[in-house]
Amino acid sequence: MTTATDIVYRLPQERKLVSELPGPRSMEIGARRLASVAAGVGSSVPVFAADADGGVIVDVDGNSLIDLGSGIAVTSVGASNAAVAAAVAEQAAHFTHTCFMVTPYEGYVAVAEKLNELTPGDFEKRTVLFNSGAEAVENAVKIARLSTRRNAVITFDHAYHGRTNLTMAMTAKSMPYKRNFGPFAPEVYRMPMSYPYRDELGSDGVAAAKRAISMIEKQVGAETTAAIVIEPIQGEGGFIVPAPGFLSTLAEWCTAHRVLFIADEVQAGFARTGTWFACEQEGVEPDLITMAKGIAGGMPLSAVTGRADIMDTVHGGGLGGTYGGNPVACAAALAAIEQMESLDLCARARHIETIVTEALSVTKDELDGAGLPVIGDIRGRGAMIAVELVTPAEDGTATRDPNPDLTAAVAKTALAQGVVALTCGTYGNVLRLLPPLVIGDDLLRDGLAVLCQALKDNA
Repeated sequence: MTTATDIVYRLPQERKLVSELPGPRSMEIGARRLASVAAGVGSSVPVFAADADGGVIVDVDGNSLIDLGSGIAVTSVGASNAAVAAAVAEQAAHFTHTCFMVTPYEGYVAVAEKLNELTPGDFEKRTVLFNSGAEAVENAVKIARLSTRRNAVITFDHAYHGRTNLTMAMTAKSMPYKRNFGPFAPEVYRMPMSYPYRDELGSDGVAAAKRAISMIEKQVGAETTAAIVIEPIQGEGGFIVPAPGFLSTLAEWCTAHRVLFIADEVQAGFARTGTWFACEQEGVEPDLITMAKGIAGGMPLSAVTGRADIMDTVHGGGLGGTYGGNPVACAAALAAIEQMESLDLCARARHIETIVTEALSVTKDELDGAGLPVIGDIRGRGAMIAVELVTPAEDGTATRDPNPDLTAAVAKTALAQGVVALTCGTYGNVLRLLPPLVIGDDLLRDGLAVLCQALKDNA
């Protein structure tokens, strides 16, 4: 088996700045953007990409930036992985579309077979393909409601599930995802999440689950609940890892009450957390699992995989879409998954976790020792690591008051030095690190050194 260290990169894996950021060419295109692209589409970084490979993004001015975001956990195998690019080119040379609902093709079937194999659970499964994570979540809810003949859907504080009308209702944070876009879909109920850093129940996941279950039974009723939908590690909400026992206790309650347990693995799936899917680490086998982002090396593809007896309750024509399971995207997915397997990117994600948490922990100790306790929490799994930033008290003692201003300043400082780092969190105070799983150690350490110095400079 080859490993990530055997990869031959097409572009030099280095951080190199030849202009200020944004450079003149990016500024020129930025002006065109303002005149042509709707203002509602935001961008975290004000530079325009011209090329990308491995762990770097090269902008239109020739700057080479270290990528610690992977296009929000998408380009896990690299943004121009040679195997994925070859598969895309080969399929596109034959046909780019026929619509699986009209003239089906083998690639769709092969992806479904692979997802049935990889997802947790030793039971017969079925898969249906879509385009985006939100589309997958929305269709999982459709399947759950039809198969159970119930309407209520349970979601959680800090959740993010998408931007469609139904998934906006399921998403917790108002701005920028929901404000003034309502009214939203009904029969969606929100319960308290296990958030060990901020939860009064701390690391007692079983107690946190029982708290949520009690509220479900009192406020909704098990007999009217179709499904619990939860991210095993929350993404946009702040990379919140629930306390041990939280997910498994919820899943046990679901089984006892014939409620479906739906794992939203759109961001955490496909080797990102050190296993194929994050719910595996809690021993949970979901009834339905939603996937997207890392599934196809950057091509638009998503999926719902679930128990065959549940999936097959939907009548013919009840699921699908013109572009769902596009043949080019399917070819990319098969190649990307093969790369994850042959490069053992699950192990690579765990190795990245060691490097990242070590660097961040050293920085936390240094800041704490200097009377600047701004790093409240370091958490996550694999190559999905978060740093939650807080505001110290006037006397220099630690608090848990969110510090979104510092978070934005650190990301801005890092970018000025050629490192792309993303932010997230209900309170806007979380730095999230999602490097490509194929990033080299030296490049990763360079990016972390810049990020850690930015933390020190802005604390």
